[in-house]
This record gives sequence, C-alpha cells and structure tokens, in this order.
Amino acid sequence: MTSQAEKAAVLESYAAPADLPLTETGRVAALLGIEGEALSDVQLADRVGRGLPPEAASVLVDVLGRKNVVGPVIPEATLRRARNAGKPLSREMSERLYELVRVIDVLSRAYHGEREGIEAFLTNRHPLLENRTPLEVACSGAAGARAVLKLIRRAQAGIPV
Repeated sequence: MTSQAEKAAVLESYAAPADLPLTETGRVAALLGIEGEALSDVQLADRVGRGLPPEAASVLVDVLGRKNVVGPVIPEATLRRARNAGKPLSREMSERLYELVRVIDVLSRAYHGEREGIEAFLTNRHPLLENRTPLEVACSGAAGARAVLKLIRRAQAGIPV
C-alpha cells in the first residue's frame, strides 16, 4: 500500500501526463494505492472483489475533503471497523470506491490534477444529472458512475453540457 504522500504525488502527476501509467487500470490502481507489477483489468477486478484496504479511501479524502467522503461515500463506522480490524472493506464499498476513482481518473486528466477543479465539478449540481451532484450520482452505483463519465466525455468532445 502506498503512503498518503505517494497518493498525492499520483494525483499531481496528472499535470505531467508523460509520468502517468498508460492504462486506465494502471492509473486507477495507483490512485487506489495498489502497488506492485502492472495489473490487468481482471487482476484489478479480483482485487476490488476481494475488498480494498480501508486506506484506498484516502485519495478521495485528499481530493474531496473528509466531509464529502466519510459519510456520503463510505460510512464512518464502516471505515473505522475495517481499519480497527485490519480487514478489507466489503465488496460493495470497494466497488463504490473503484467506480468513484474511475471518475476521478477521468476528471484528473481533464483538469490536469487540479484538486479545486475536480472538487468543484463533483460537488456542484448539474442539470443533466437531474440537478444532483456528480458525486452523488457516481456514488449511487456503477450505472451512476457511467452517467457521470458520459457527461465528462461529452464535455471533452465539445458537446455543450
């Protein structure tokens, strides 16, 4: 597991895309603090399915602040129990973190790792998301994360959003 400083450095590396892992899987694994050899999509899926360590939530706290993560994304009691027991998060919580980190990866590329822009996008209501925040929609499940990713990709393609 990577340290908090290393996770912050991973996010900052989006300002210099040449330093980023080439694949989405590599970038997402780095943001989740999964170290080691390059993972395939299936290996990352297995890791998420077995449960991510509670520290995987720290990049979200770093980007969005504790108040936007602990509670809205992952219940404080769940996080505390997993940390105290030294056990991984549940599959459900791990998948929620994974989906949200995928969104953060795409936003980090769009905003070149600039935290303020990423946080502003995720925490402001959007009319194409039925006036919900992208964070709220992305946390609702895989379909919600896909809806947010679709919105981001539309904006990147120059389609008015």
